[in-house]
Amino acid sequence: MAAQQSNSGGSSARSGWLRLLLSNRKAMVGTLIALFFLLIALLGPLFVRQDPHAFVGMPHEAPSAEHLFGTTGQGQDVLAQTIVGARTSLAVGFATGFAVMAIGALIGMVGGFFGGWIDDVLSLFTNVFLIIPGLPMAVVIAAYLPAGPLTIMLVLVITGWAWNARVLRSQVLTLREKDFVSAAIVSGEGSLRIIFREILPNMTSLLMSGFIGATVYAIGAQVGLEFLGLGDLSAVTWGTNLYWASNNAALLTGAWWTIVPTGLCVALIGFALTLINYAIDEISNPRLRAEGSWSRLLRSRKVAAGPSTPVVRAHGA
Repeated sequence: MAAQQSNSGGSSARSGWLRLLLSNRKAMVGTLIALFFLLIALLGPLFVRQDPHAFVGMPHEAPSAEHLFGTTGQGQDVLAQTIVGARTSLAVGFATGFAVMAIGALIGMVGGFFGGWIDDVLSLFTNVFLIIPGLPMAVVIAAYLPAGPLTIMLVLVITGWAWNARVLRSQVLTLREKDFVSAAIVSGEGSLRIIFREILPNMTSLLMSGFIGATVYAIGAQVGLEFLGLGDLSAVTWGTNLYWASNNAALLTGAWWTIVPTGLCVALIGFALTLINYAIDEISNPRLRAEGSWSRLLRSRKVAAGPSTPVVRAHGA
């Protein structure tokens, strides 16, 4: 009975949390921008007229009616490369974010729930990866593995899961002492059922925040590694677009159009996911929810004026 009540309470809490998310302006703006890029990645390559690998014009042609975003230093269409590159970059970013969140959640929840020597071993394993600098480790691993999107994803998962595991372990240690978990243990529920049916639903906001943060990190790190030449340079991705633009001295020759579209896409998708992450923080913590400008103005004036004191008039005054 206690487990059923906790499950019904958890489902109602999740539905209320979802309504708050949909009513948050940061979440709505971020979701719309992210959905736009996801649609571009999924459907955009189907409508691209130019082959991103083909030499369709003169090198470094400025934007025109024929080539809306101009051409690269080899004469390839920049618009086609930007749209086609979104598919691989976003696929690696979101897949890496999910893998990082899943591995971190599994290790953090198992260690935090069972405790004892299991927690000691997993915590030691996590601490080893936490003290190793992530980006230098990613550069070293990527330099010795075969180039490709799967290699980039593997490198980013190896270097990015530990922080999520540490945060989720701390949350599980808190939830493990709650009454609904104790009631589930007394009722004879198995450990895995308690973890996935009782504890996991109460960590939805933390899991989503960890997933989004890992995705932003993965997209930025993937673009950075490929910009350094550590990816598959024959593939069309946002990172390789920037690599070839830099290799062709785009800034020195004034061919800004070979860099700006890809750089703007990376910045916008990072901005959108960060907005969603801020919205999740505001919904999880009511004290962080933004107030309207009018209420902030009234509150600031009230604080500046100090506490009001009633005026007492004497009779006959």
